[in-house]
Amino acid sequence: MERARLRLLEMHYQSKVGHIGGNLSALDILMSLYHFRLGPDDGFVLSKGHAAGALYVTLWSMGLLSDEDLRHFHGEGTRLSGHPPLKGVPEVIFATGSLGHGLSLAAGLALGKKLRGEAGRIFCLTSDGEWNEGSCWEALIFLGHQKLDNLTFLVDMNGMQGFGSTRQVADLGSLADKFRAFGVRTLEVDGHDANSICAALECNEGPLAIVAKTTKGCGVSFMENQMAWHYLPMTEEQYHQAVLEVTACARLSVMV
Repeated sequence: MERARLRLLEMHYQSKVGHIGGNLSALDILMSLYHFRLGPDDGFVLSKGHAAGALYVTLWSMGLLSDEDLRHFHGEGTRLSGHPPLKGVPEVIFATGSLGHGLSLAAGLALGKKLRGEAGRIFCLTSDGEWNEGSCWEALIFLGHQKLDNLTFLVDMNGMQGFGSTRQVADLGSLADKFRAFGVRTLEVDGHDANSICAALECNEGPLAIVAKTTKGCGVSFMENQMAWHYLPMTEEQYHQAVLEVTACARLSVMV
């Protein structure tokens, strides 16, 4: 995981783009999903499109993207755009930029699988902020009504969005309680604990919601829970400080 986190920092620093905070909150979820759960018959939709960097680094860690690919992240004419692209990356099923649409797309894929009698499961990662969007709740009604037992959606619940904390912008209280009220089996996990994430992902009941408590900017002290890192690119000094912190944390984990 340290290797992926360092590569994510390097990629964002070299490209001089922001969104690093929300990418760091989603990385453990994506790495757990791709390395330990997704099979050849499964599909994945990244509804939280601004976490494309974390998805690309996860694909890189699987050998599906190269270092050369990552070096062109967010560049002119690149296939690795700032949000998942319409074409060019086979593992990306849908282009997702505007928030709130990914769960509807995932529900459609899951229903299509059921109607065709196909094996496999559909997974979708949303942000907590996008649950301010009405389309998410329409998708929730649909997937519950259709009893899409082959669908799992996850929430990267880092508590922050573009204009403040989720509580400040539009407080929804407990998302987990609301999902359960819609008849959706819901698990709550530590979104930075791979064992907890993987255990939840193994549940094949459904439709299933996994609410993952995360930290925006996880692993970098000056980024954690800071709204500014929804936007800011890193300076050279900040990048080197971030690398030092991530490396030191990994060494401490090994010692423990």
